[in-house]
Parts: sequence; structure tokens; C-alpha cells
Amino acid sequence: MTAQLWCFGESGNAYKAALTMELSGFDWEPVHVDFFNGETRTPEFRAINPMGEVPVLRDGDLTLSQSAVIQLHVARRTGRFGGTDPDEVLRWLMWDNHKLSGQAGTTRFLANFVPAEKRPDEVIAFQQARLKSAYKLLDGRLSTRDWVAGDAPTIADFACCGYLYYPEPFGFDRAHWPHIDAWLDRIAALPGWKHPYDLMPGSPADRA
Repeated sequence: MTAQLWCFGESGNAYKAALTMELSGFDWEPVHVDFFNGETRTPEFRAINPMGEVPVLRDGDLTLSQSAVIQLHVARRTGRFGGTDPDEVLRWLMWDNHKLSGQAGTTRFLANFVPAEKRPDEVIAFQQARLKSAYKLLDGRLSTRDWVAGDAPTIADFACCGYLYYPEPFGFDRAHWPHIDAWLDRIAALPGWKHPYDLMPGSPADRA
């Protein structure tokens, strides 16, 4: 049975799950969520996920939310990209959630998807400063290795890259971080890789 992933193209957290499934050869299909018109706040969506967030995976009788949980589930089901050191993979999944994607997602949203007259410039600048520390750590990590949590790509890589392929400006420039830049190229060279706007339905162009 084909699994379903509730997602939308602009969501970096949904991209982590979708990319993991696509690269793993997992049988899945996207279910578009109209986030920008409030679908995640509807009773119908909250019945699927009371947390009111994407991604949500329905795999047979199992429903899972939170990108890292979905990634771990797919890695277990497929036997791919789980790494040889599960604790190290989990360490980077948690770091990404707290230090990288957790801030990158908010910063990108505030800088691009909130009307210009309502954007909190001081908050954006504060977040960008915190993100710079995260980029520095990640770039340093990748200065001596090809992958975040082992000698081969893992779901930790697919988590940490979640927001870094998006074109909207939010304070991340690949040219400033050469080791991250090379790592993103390595991920994009994996068989089956797709850009988030090609992998999931929904993009800013659809609302233009």
C-alpha cells in the first residue's frame, strides 16, 4: 500500500521526510496541504495531526508526525540511511531540530512569507545571528568529512539540509560556507534527489 505524506513544497520539515522516502525508494505519494490558506488549523487536519503541523505520514494503519520520527521509521522500514551509529545519527537529528532547521524555518518564513510591513526586522536579525553559529558549526564538521554522521549519507544529512536548498533569502548564502556548499552538491548527486519544489506540491510561484 502506498504511504501518504501530508506536505507542501515550502516546508523544509516536510522536505526532510519526503527526501528520505524518495532516496530510500519508499513507496509514497504527497497529499498537498494548503498551509497558506489555513488548512493546518482546520478540524479536518487536526483530526489527522492534533499538533497542526506537516509533515504527517500515514503508512497503512500507522500515522506519524514530526519529520525526525518519520525519517527514523523510513530508515527502519527500508534498511537505508540509518547509519552505523544510531546514537550519532540521533544526536544530529536533535541538533538540527533545535539549532538549525528550528530557526531557519522561522527566519525564512518571517523574511519572505509575512507581508513586508509586518516583518519583525529585529527578530529576523537576531535569528540570523544565531543561525550563523549553526552554519559555522556545520561547515566545520564538514571540513574533514563528507557526511554529517558517518562515512556515508544518513537521515542526519537529509535533516540538516532541509532548508538549505530553498531560493528565498533568509541569511544563508552557500558561497560563504564552502564545506556546506560541497556537501549540498554531494546530496544533490544522490540517485533520486529532487529539489523541494519538484518533490512536493506547492511553491511561491503557485500563489504569485
